[in-house]
Amino acid sequence: MEIYVNPSKDQWPSILARPEVDFPGLRDNVLTILETVRKEGDRALKDYTLAFDNAELREIQLSADEIRDSGQHLSESLKEAIAIAKSNIERFHRSQKPEDLVINTMPGVECRLKHKPIEKVGLYIPGGTAPLLSTVLMLGIPARIAGCREIILCTPPKADGRIHPAILYCAGILGIEKIYRVGGAQAIAAMAFGTESIPRMYKIFGPGNQYVTVAKQLVSLENVAIDMPAGPSEVAVIADDSADPAFIAADLLSQAEHGTDSQVILVATREKIITNVRAELDKQLATLPRKEIAEAALRNSRLIVMDDMESILDMINSYAPEHLIIQCRDYEEVGDRILNAGSVFLGSYTPESAGDYASGTNHTLPTGGYARAYSGIGLESFMKRISYQEISEDGLTNLGPAIKVLAEEEELMAHSIAVDIRLRKLTENC
Repeated sequence: MEIYVNPSKDQWPSILARPEVDFPGLRDNVLTILETVRKEGDRALKDYTLAFDNAELREIQLSADEIRDSGQHLSESLKEAIAIAKSNIERFHRSQKPEDLVINTMPGVECRLKHKPIEKVGLYIPGGTAPLLSTVLMLGIPARIAGCREIILCTPPKADGRIHPAILYCAGILGIEKIYRVGGAQAIAAMAFGTESIPRMYKIFGPGNQYVTVAKQLVSLENVAIDMPAGPSEVAVIADDSADPAFIAADLLSQAEHGTDSQVILVATREKIITNVRAELDKQLATLPRKEIAEAALRNSRLIVMDDMESILDMINSYAPEHLIIQCRDYEEVGDRILNAGSVFLGSYTPESAGDYASGTNHTLPTGGYARAYSGIGLESFMKRISYQEISEDGLTNLGPAIKVLAEEEELMAHSIAVDIRLRKLTENC
C-alpha cells in the first residue's frame, strides 16, 4: 500500500485512479455471448454454464421443492439473522414510498404524477467467490414493496448444478418463485432477450464481475434498463486521532476481501494513524480466510495523510466512493459536507458491514466514481413515474395562445393546429 503525505491537488487523479479494467478486450467476448444466447436460447445457456461453471444442466429453472427445502440446510442462527436483516430492510424501504401529486398549474389546467411499479424485473445474484445471499434481500425486498408483477432471479450454479441454499431460502421467504441456475454474461443476455425458459425482463438489477458489468452496459443499449453502472467494490475512510486503528483496519479488510480488484482508501489527519493502521492490517490479515484476495486488493489501495479537513473533503468528494466511513470526533459535521458517496457510515461503531447486511439501507451502490451522479438502489429504482394532465375548456382558452406561440416559433405547425382546432370549436359553441 502506497503512502502519500499532503499530495498536491494535481496528484489526486493519479493517486485516486481505480484499478484498470480491460473493457475493450472484454467487449468482443461479451458481445459473442450475448448474440449466441439471443440466437440459440437455452442451448447456449447450457453450453456456457458447462464451459464457465463446469456444471451440466438438465433443468435451468429450479423446482418449487428445491426452493422450499433450502431452509433445512441452514442453521437457526442464520435464519434468525436473515429475519432481522429482512425486517430492517423492509422498514427502511417501506418508508421511501413516494406520494402521488395533483397540481393545478393554472386555472383549468391540472397536472398529476403517479408512481407505478416496473412490471418485470430480473435480479442477478453473484455466486462465485462468495454467495451473496444479502443481495437477494437488498433487491428482492424493494421489488416486492414496489409491487413488481414478475420478479425472476438468476445465479450461477456450483459444479453439481446446485445453488447455495441460503440464496434459495432468502428468495423463498420473499416469494420469488422463478429462479434460474445461470450466471455471468449469459444470464444477463437471457433476462434481456428471453429464452425458452427465461422470460424477457424490462429492467435488470444486481452486481457481478467484469463480464456481467459489460453485459449490462451493452444490453442497456437495446431497450433494456439496468440499475446502474457497476464495478469493483470500494471503500474510503476518513480518520482523525480519535479513531481506533483496529476498527479502521477491519473496515479496510472487509472491503478488500470482496475481490482482488477491490480498492480501499484511507485519508488520515496524522501520519501516526497510518502507522498504527498498517500494523493492525498485518495482524488481522494473517488470520483472514480470504487473505490472498485481500492482499491483492490492498495493492490497489492508498494510504493518504492530509492535515487539512477542507482538502480531505475536497478529495473525497472528487473520488466519490461507493462506501465512505467517517471516524472523526465531528463525524456529523463532516458527513453533512459529503456531496458524492454511495452510502456513508458515521462514527466508530458503524462498520460498513452493517450496511452490507442488516442496518436497513441498501448495499447496491454506485462504484467507479458514479456516485457523483447516481444514487444507490432504493424503492423508486423499482418504480417509474407517469405524468397525467387534464385541461378544461376554460383551461385551454387560457393556455392555448401560449402553446400556439411556442409551437410556431419552433416551426411545428401541426402542434399549433392541434390547439387552434379546439379553440375554434369552443368559439363556435359559444
